[in-house]
Amino acid sequence: MSSTADSKLIFAPAGTHSTAQADQYTKNSLSLHQLHPNPFTQFHAWFTHARDTGVHQPETVCLSTAALPSGAVSSRYVYLKELDTSGFVIYSNWATSRKAEDIGSNPRASLAFWWKDVERQVRVEGKTERLSGEESQRYYDLRARGSRVGAWASEQSKVLREEDGGREVLEQRVRDVEERFEGKDDIPVPDFWGGLRVVPEMIEFWQGRESRLHDRFKYSRQGIEEEEWKIERLSP
Repeated sequence: MSSTADSKLIFAPAGTHSTAQADQYTKNSLSLHQLHPNPFTQFHAWFTHARDTGVHQPETVCLSTAALPSGAVSSRYVYLKELDTSGFVIYSNWATSRKAEDIGSNPRASLAFWWKDVERQVRVEGKTERLSGEESQRYYDLRARGSRVGAWASEQSKVLREEDGGREVLEQRVRDVEERFEGKDDIPVPDFWGGLRVVPEMIEFWQGRESRLHDRFKYSRQGIEEEEWKIERLSP
């Protein structure tokens, strides 16, 4: 089924400009000699630069997962909470969420960061592993009390039926958890909630360039347990 330009709800959007031409990226370039041999060190440098130059919440990242055997993909925005020499860590519910369902059948994921103000992207692909309860507790203790309570109260991604009360069902669960932990500063992390580490097999660094001729470099891990990385330039 074909359609005319007039029938499309969105056609060739161009931000704040009146032309259909896309924005041109001209702030920087990227060459092989600028890259650190270790992609974690390189990511840390880019992340620090994004934060220090005022990029809003540079820890915001799109996490994508896929269920098997259907192959159906789902994506959502989360926060990167940790980076170590093993990988990238996010936190979530691992009992009822869609991502938990996906990871249960296919323990692989991808991450995509977009830092508009510096015209940079980073993509990560790899296997996943759960953090221990002890590791998750250390981060959980840093969260606002309301967020810790919310982790207990919310059966993430489950339907809240309007005929059963809709949001009031959630609010009642929050009140129940507040009552359970009333007067307690130390709230244990739920066993169904915690950290997930994406252990990368590939990390791509993308620097926007003019005419969509971007600079792209891919780090590929050489061997499952190896710390050596192969760096290759990709066509834009």
